[in-house]
Amino acid sequence: MTKNIMIVGVGGQGTLLASRLLGTVMVNKGYDVKISEVHGMSQRGGSVVTYVKFGDKVDSPLVDKGEADIVMAFEQLEAARWLPYLKPNGHLIVNTQSIDPMPVINGVAEYPQGIIDSIKATGVSVTATDALSIAVESGSAKAVNVVLIGIMAKHLDITEEEWMSAIESTVPVKFIEMNKKAFLLGYNLK
Repeated sequence: MTKNIMIVGVGGQGTLLASRLLGTVMVNKGYDVKISEVHGMSQRGGSVVTYVKFGDKVDSPLVDKGEADIVMAFEQLEAARWLPYLKPNGHLIVNTQSIDPMPVINGVAEYPQGIIDSIKATGVSVTATDALSIAVESGSAKAVNVVLIGIMAKHLDITEEEWMSAIESTVPVKFIEMNKKAFLLGYNLK
């Protein structure tokens, strides 16, 4: 059986490291893994989406609408944008942070209010967390990605030790301990 995970966010939030970490742990488990990264205007704060598929045999890395087991969103508006890709029984993990897109920055649009409540009202299974505050607690605001990976890890059949090993082999040495702390804070979140 193939699992489909989408990691969505805004350029510069660490979605690519999150996909590499997820891919590493799945390869280490012996799964066939395919990853596809789609960069919008990522260098300008635009949308970035990464598809991670793993299973016994994976033919294509792309995930179509209604196929994602998990959508992990680094920002609220991205959660809303990619929600149609979630399976009916899938799970949305979303950072409650808001990052203004260019139309909002330029004053031609307003950031929508109540996004997470609107998503929850549809009956979707949602874990919404202030991952930015947790990341800061771990030692760096840039660790939002690993906090979210920690939260997502509870939905996968991978041990804590296997995740720690993947962090050690994926993250630069000087950031390993901070990333382990960020992962555990997300993983142990109640």
